[in-house]
Amino acid sequence: MENKILIQEGFNKWASGTGNFFDLLADDIQWTITGSTPLSKTYVSKKQFMDEVIIPLNDRLSKKITPKVTGLYADGNIVVALWDGKATAADGKPYNASYSWTMEIKNKKIVRVVAFLDGIEFADIMRRIPDRK
Repeated sequence: MENKILIQEGFNKWASGTGNFFDLLADDIQWTITGSTPLSKTYVSKKQFMDEVIIPLNDRLSKKITPKVTGLYADGNIVVALWDGKATAADGKPYNASYSWTMEIKNKKIVRVVAFLDGIEFADIMRRIPDRK
């Protein structure tokens, strides 16, 4: 139950703009994006994941993602979050995607994630909008 509360609080802070969900990631996290998006693979550190996925995605948004959890399930150190994200892309178009993250938690840090997401929406925004750096 403690792990479920930790994740719920992380999403609550993210949704209200009072915290960064990704602060919960262990430095040596293994984050796998499933499917066949241009970014589908396993990232082997927080830095790599943030530098190659989160920062480039955020750079393509004029209004950052606001999450809405639709399901949260826990069994020991595993928490599964089903959630929808809404944002506005830099070109003014909506970015709306659904996600399922299966997270393993140790010592109040997320150490492993398998992420399922709307691959078409994700690939589209990464291809459609150039990196603004």
